[in-house]
Amino acid sequence: MKLFMLKGVLLASLVFISVLAGMQLANNGMDKMRGYEDPDFKSAFTIQENSDGNVETAILGNDLSSHDLEQKRKTLEEMKAFNFFSNIGKKLANGLTEMAEKSLELITNKDKQE
Repeated sequence: MKLFMLKGVLLASLVFISVLAGMQLANNGMDKMRGYEDPDFKSAFTIQENSDGNVETAILGNDLSSHDLEQKRKTLEEMKAFNFFSNIGKKLANGLTEMAEKSLELITNKDKQE
């Protein structure tokens, strides 16, 4: 059993180190492909705050404003999208919460009556 655990830990460590090395090699390859290291290279998702205090968001270089998000939310509400699993999850959570509250009430009331 000890030998099996040792082999498992060594194998997991080897995989972890290999993944990290692969990520580093991929990053170096991207730098070589560009031909230079660009400090202004933008990430896929950026969040910046203006001098006015407003927050600007950009996804893949496309600006995204809160107005766009509000419009999308309204569109989804108008579609009245129904998620079956979400609805079942909410009902199950509410039922379990009520059951737990009632069982706690019963337990606390029994202690007070005695």
